[in-house]
Amino acid sequence: MDPRLLVEAVFRENPQLALQLRSYIAKLLEKLGEKWGSRARLKIMDFCGTHEWTITHYGLRTLMPKGLELVAGPGCPVCVTPSWELEEAMKLSFKGVTVYTYGDSYRLRTVSPVNGAYSLAEARALGGSVKVVTSIYDAIADARKYGKEAVFLGIGFETVAPGYAHALLAGLMPENLSLMSLVRLTPPAMFYSLSILREKPPEPPVMGVIAPGHVSTITGAKAWVPVAEAFEIPVVVAGFEPIDVMMAVALILRQLLQGRAEVEIEYKRAVSFDGDLRAQAAIHKAFEVSDAAWRGIGFLPRSGLRVREKYSEHDARTRYGIREMRVEEWKKDTPPGCKCAEVVLGKAKPTDCPLFLRKCTPSTPYGPCMVSMEGTCAIWARFGEGGVTEDMVRELGLLEG
Repeated sequence: MDPRLLVEAVFRENPQLALQLRSYIAKLLEKLGEKWGSRARLKIMDFCGTHEWTITHYGLRTLMPKGLELVAGPGCPVCVTPSWELEEAMKLSFKGVTVYTYGDSYRLRTVSPVNGAYSLAEARALGGSVKVVTSIYDAIADARKYGKEAVFLGIGFETVAPGYAHALLAGLMPENLSLMSLVRLTPPAMFYSLSILREKPPEPPVMGVIAPGHVSTITGAKAWVPVAEAFEIPVVVAGFEPIDVMMAVALILRQLLQGRAEVEIEYKRAVSFDGDLRAQAAIHKAFEVSDAAWRGIGFLPRSGLRVREKYSEHDARTRYGIREMRVEEWKKDTPPGCKCAEVVLGKAKPTDCPLFLRKCTPSTPYGPCMVSMEGTCAIWARFGEGGVTEDMVRELGLLEG
């Protein structure tokens, strides 16, 4: 049998294995209660929009025993892209500079309007030069074809950074195209969100982390060792199938029961401890680490990537004189009433927001967490809390109140 088909069969829709894991998770939680001298209650946080999609779409929260809660963290790069940066890009589009952007950031709303527009989509409708692409290589091909001054909005986490770096290092960027780096680095965000939660611990507390699989293929599991050591909680790098996530939950509980706080790799079919060293080297050559703003969160030290001076001819900030927002200028850049900042920090659920599925919907997104398919609000709006396993679990009498 093709190994790839075997992996798909084992990790995807495997109700029998899922129920066995559910039983194992429940036993581990019960033993933790015996060890702690009271009923075990805890939260496990995921730091990837795709993990949140899997958890919600497949109804994995339904399978968790009472006392164990899965919560989302800042795993959506579009959701944390500052309004300031989008506004600067929109200004360029109205000056005739073509702005290339991904489809989700195309609909991302700003706090302040630019020439009456609150998004790149609206800017295009009002005469701005904006084009939707699926990668920087699409932007390169289009910019070469038309020869017009253009900027690519480089949004994303570490996963996309090697592609941006390759375009710069290999000399693929045409003279008329520049990159506006909006890459954000996930370890600082993980540190920050866990620190915020430790200042005023939620009830129950976050006692484990499911680390992002895609990011970890680049950074390696080593990126999360400082997190496990600093907060003394287990961190498990997981894949994206339902069984992957349930395995990660079981591994976290097993560590807690054994009194360990280490980094483990569940997603061994794609992730190593050291990661992709060639990709890391390329990123280092093309970019330098800088402090960066995260929408709704604030400035996080060493959490962004800036194009190195050697490649400044393709740095949009240098070419168009776009200054970066200063720390003292930052303010909470989410729309009035929006709880996206609390959602990405794991302090609130989408359903806690009064705008959720009222003023803010997938077809008419108001807050940044409703725009991208990786946004927690967008995921909850599309799939709800039950997911595809809820009917099966109800039929088996396993759904707990």
